[in-house]
Amino acid sequence: QVQLVESGGGLMQAGGSLRLSCAASGRTLSISLMGWFRQAPGKEREFVAQINWSGSSTYYADSVKGRFTISRDNNKLTVYLQMNSLKPEDTANYYCAGASGGPYIYWGQGTQVTVSS
Repeated sequence: QVQLVESGGGLMQAGGSLRLSCAASGRTLSISLMGWFRQAPGKEREFVAQINWSGSSTYYADSVKGRFTISRDNNKLTVYLQMNSLKPEDTANYYCAGASGGPYIYWGQGTQVTVSS
């Protein structure tokens, strides 16, 4: 099993920055892909960004491309999401997720990000 714990959410004004962290523990060697998803009230959960465990490949949703950066620190078993130029529409609960060669099966509890206009 893998445990994922997010941190770093909070309240920020539009145009500001936040960095989310996701600490992984347990059978982390089984993880091949880590991602961030978000879910706003009344909306479905949507993909934000992902990174392979070696860090050689990243992929972003069009809505965050150029503003958000996903990275990882394998020594700390942590994945980060640097969010710049935040917009009110970025307000959501952000979830970290892990996959082991298939769909995302490991999920964190989420961290709330609120962006005020």
